Amino acid sequence: MILITGAGGKTGKAMAKALVARGAPVRALVRSPAHETALKAMGVREIVTGEMGDPDALSQAVRGADTIYHICPNVSPHEMAFAKALVDAATSASVSRLVYHSVLHPQIEAMPHHWNKLRVEEMLFSSPLDVTVLQPTAYMQNILTEWDRMPGSGVYRVPYPVKTQLSLVDLEDVAEAAAIVLTNAGHSDATYELVGTPPLSQIEIAATFGEALNKPIRAEAETIEDWDRRARAAGLDDYSRETLTKMFRAYAHNGLRGNRNVLGWLLGRPPTSLARFAARIVSPQA
Repeated sequence: MILITGAGGKTGKAMAKALVARGAPVRALVRSPAHETALKAMGVREIVTGEMGDPDALSQAVRGADTIYHICPNVSPHEMAFAKALVDAATSASVSRLVYHSVLHPQIEAMPHHWNKLRVEEMLFSSPLDVTVLQPTAYMQNILTEWDRMPGSGVYRVPYPVKTQLSLVDLEDVAEAAAIVLTNAGHSDATYELVGTPPLSQIEIAATFGEALNKPIRAEAETIEDWDRRARAAGLDDYSRETLTKMFRAYAHNGLRGNRNVLGWLLGRPPTSLARFAARIVSPQA
């Protein structure tokens, strides 16, 4: 049995789908019972509902599991506390293996949510668990927050300079790679960077979606202040807005660059290109 923590989010659901496709038995830990229907429809066998930091919920979730895939909620201020509680529960239940969903370049202290994941990695390496760390870069799916605007306005809006270069990855590739690591031996003590594209400017990203839509799409930088006003109006909490603002500033200075070789090796094929992803979004049945 493979336990996925944080299984109610887009990453957790992608992992569940990929594992079920490989015939693996999956148990999901979710915060809300609202996720149960979708996960059951994917073929998830068991669902435990509870807070990630709740020892009782964790004890129930890890009981009888062979392996854990740990996904902390995005930009959570409790990254280390949740990981420590999970390691304690896993150790008590004699679960020996944990695969941690980290992030590309967690060494960047200017991005607090990256830095927190580095601290978790450090803690895991000193734990009694058999640990593998996966470090995906920014998802291609994150672009879709602007999807409703692009066809109508012809604008792809980002809160950093349009020349900023980011390496991206398709979440479906990340999930497939994670499922391979979780269902095959030989990945103990490994740390894998999961990157799908070379560094791409926001101008190149906009142009790629423009080609898929057969319409010119222009990358446009908005100020962080404008982004913050929109995020606040949408109900994003103070900690998340502050953390993401620091990420945008770090992107503006250095971008986020990675190498595709490891992901290609794990998948046994080239990672999904941005052009292929954009075509899939524009024409899902193609």
